[in-house]
Amino acid sequence: MEGDTVSLLTAGERALAMADWAEARDAFTAALEAEESPEALDGLGEALLWLGEAYDGIELRERAYAAYHHAGQIARCVPVALWLCRLHAANHGNPTAATGWLARARRLVDEYDLAAWRPWVVLHEAAFTTADPVASEAVAREVFQHGRQVGDDDLRLCALAELGASLVAQGRVEDGVSCLDEAMAGSLGGEGTHRDTVVWNSCTTIISCSACGQFPRAVDWVRAADRYAARVGPPYLYASCRTLYGELLVELGDWVQAEEELYAAQAAARAAIPALHNQSAAALARLRLAQGRLEEAERLVTGLEDQPPATGVIAELHLQRGRAATAEAGLRRALAGLGADRLEAAALLELLGRAELAQGHPDGAADLGRRLGKLAAAYTCDVAQARGARLRGQALQAIGEHDEARAHLEMALTTFTRLEMPLHAARTRLLLAETLREISPEVFADEARTALAAFDALGAAHDADGAAALLREAGVPVSRPGPKGRTLLTRRETEVLELVGEGRSNPEIADRLYLSRRTVEQHVASILAKLGVRNRTEAAAEALRDG
Repeated sequence: MEGDTVSLLTAGERALAMADWAEARDAFTAALEAEESPEALDGLGEALLWLGEAYDGIELRERAYAAYHHAGQIARCVPVALWLCRLHAANHGNPTAATGWLARARRLVDEYDLAAWRPWVVLHEAAFTTADPVASEAVAREVFQHGRQVGDDDLRLCALAELGASLVAQGRVEDGVSCLDEAMAGSLGGEGTHRDTVVWNSCTTIISCSACGQFPRAVDWVRAADRYAARVGPPYLYASCRTLYGELLVELGDWVQAEEELYAAQAAARAAIPALHNQSAAALARLRLAQGRLEEAERLVTGLEDQPPATGVIAELHLQRGRAATAEAGLRRALAGLGADRLEAAALLELLGRAELAQGHPDGAADLGRRLGKLAAAYTCDVAQARGARLRGQALQAIGEHDEARAHLEMALTTFTRLEMPLHAARTRLLLAETLREISPEVFADEARTALAAFDALGAAHDADGAAALLREAGVPVSRPGPKGRTLLTRRETEVLELVGEGRSNPEIADRLYLSRRTVEQHVASILAKLGVRNRTEAAAEALRDG
């Protein structure tokens, strides 16, 4: 290589080490323009992944793999093949490609006797191709012990996280989350030497905790990773875990950041198989429902009527439009396929209970509330317990048992508040207010006002309108803040709006902010909707008015 190329590669590697992704991208791009090398392709692929351009990152690393192989650098082929396995599995939802790259890594390790990489291959097999969690547990324990013996902290921490995931998958939740906690603490504490360890363990933890209903634990680790994210970037790089991260932010009430993450998840999943893309689209639709933007939610799930991730959104849309029987039919069909004894069914069971109530069947709703309670006890899941208590409270309220309804709703409210789930807490508080309307008008007004304030603070327009209407119906004066407008824009949307105000085109904005043109288009569409303006000219005028 020429001296300039070597210096550019050195600069790129230095920028990667400092997590300066834009600088790394520029250095490796310049190196490739001078001379194509596997090192430049590999480094640029990593930088683009952290910049949210996973599709291009995969293409570059596939080229890097071929270049390393042609150059006879087989030891450098293996980590690239393993990286491609993870990306195809977790970002593209493509198990066939993931299995192929993993098989290639194993063959290289066996043919060239690359013993140092064999435990990593075995661990990837347990995580991505082994369907039996008991077998995965045995492998994870073996790899963990090997990591301790050879002093490989990254291997040890990733094996510990996989052990936790395999235990959770077996229903041994307490033991599993204990391993996940330990793996996350060691990763964020700097025991490992590679950023991939934090990415692996963060995604494994958020996926496993979401699967077993340990939402508060997942949220705690998301917050614990904030300082890491501020320094390096969010470790939820793959479309699957990034979608779950966005959904957790919705539950926490951080809707501005949630929207940014869900847009990023959709961009990451644009080359994924339909199932993974559907997951991110449905997650964004759930946020739109929470915001009261029903038409946008409906557009996002149009065509996904038979797709499991969209079932809850579609049922909620039917309920809000008075089509309870249609909602019930879809929910029962989905639950028959999923299995009502699985924790993932909890939200659908509560929606089914609401459909029963809307059709005048409080006994059916109460039965579903009790089933939720049993499901929650089996999995030690507070969220499912609160859902069940809320549904039973609504059923009791429907038959005039106000005191018993109050007890169940207060139990649900206490749990949702403790879990820091503000939308669920506010909705439960409003149900409690309705129960108290006849027996304690003063407390009714206080609870309803508190719920209304929470809805307005979140930006839950539909819920806020309902709370205000309930208060007015009872003769209670209502004071509402004006539309939140610009305050609802994400940090990235604010940057895009400022450039729109300068008269920049979408391609110019994409180049300035290091985004894809598709991502800029999504941001501009969201800005227009939030500001209530019709086109870029009006948005530019809004930006100029705000300075």
